[in-house]
Amino acid sequence: MQLYNKYNKEELIKRLHEETFERTTISFYRYVRIDDPQSFRDELYQEWFQSNCFGRIYVAREGINAQMSVPSQHLGNFLQCMNNRPELQEMPIKYAVEDNGKSFYKLTIKVRPKIVADGLDDQAFDVTNVGRHLSATEFHEQIGNPEILVVDMRNHYESEIGHFEGAICPEADTFREEIDMVVDQLKEEKERKILLYCTGGVRCEKASAYLKHHGFQDVNQLHGGIIEYAQQIKRLNLKSKFVGKNFVFDDRLGESISGEVIAHCHQCGRKCDTHTNCTNNLCHILFIQCPECAAQYEGCCSDECKTAMHAPAEERDLYVQAFQRKFGNRKAFRKGLAQKIEQFDLRYE
Repeated sequence: MQLYNKYNKEELIKRLHEETFERTTISFYRYVRIDDPQSFRDELYQEWFQSNCFGRIYVAREGINAQMSVPSQHLGNFLQCMNNRPELQEMPIKYAVEDNGKSFYKLTIKVRPKIVADGLDDQAFDVTNVGRHLSATEFHEQIGNPEILVVDMRNHYESEIGHFEGAICPEADTFREEIDMVVDQLKEEKERKILLYCTGGVRCEKASAYLKHHGFQDVNQLHGGIIEYAQQIKRLNLKSKFVGKNFVFDDRLGESISGEVIAHCHQCGRKCDTHTNCTNNLCHILFIQCPECAAQYEGCCSDECKTAMHAPAEERDLYVQAFQRKFGNRKAFRKGLAQKIEQFDLRYE
């Protein structure tokens, strides 16, 4: 019985690229009572590991949140097995817009306090009193109405590369930070109609309930998120009102929705919407880098990181100390806007 991955990253990636079959990238979530999250997690791992599924899944007492890569030939059986579990019956599945089959290289299922790290006290407000769910076409028809506020409930590095036309995109590093920013920023607009959206819909469940708790009268949310919107709009042959790329939390880091590039390389300012992590593991910041800068800096975010990456082992402690002095706890030095502003001159926004 295997409950955890036993191979290193390099071996897993090698195996993925040697596969001769196709994979399908899907995502789903549900708020549902799970009495024993650990046992539920272990059962899922055994079942999905045997089917050669990959992905990142969070299980909590409040439900499940999953992004997965399933062998296409096993997809039907996978969905049927899900349907056999009361907690997962008739689960709404969202399919990737751009799918190269390489979104994940291993199966990771973690038990967490919550399926989204929102930092909210769920006892302080009614989490079931959510906003009205709008279909993709309903949402599409209302975008552009000057009487309606459209709010992006994702982090800044997500909205930077793509967002709905005219949307309010708070410069937030985390969902917990953003939800309070939205309440404060719109405190004089509580009578206005508000449309919330996020990647797949899960963050809007909590966000809409939180806004209603704070007195917002007409809160609505995009059912299925950007992923479902993109699929529906394509099916209906409508012009997308989402411009740019949808950030996704897998190895692809994004999928193009409108075909437009609205972001810029953080180093030179060329049009670019490709996220990457700094190759220097002392830094590893998530940033946007064009191919030319990737070659010049060897995948690093700066000359300093490039130098540190090539430093002799005996000198690396000095660089660690330098990074800690400049940025504090480097474990937090990942996607934060404050760190990016210090690291890059973001005049190309």
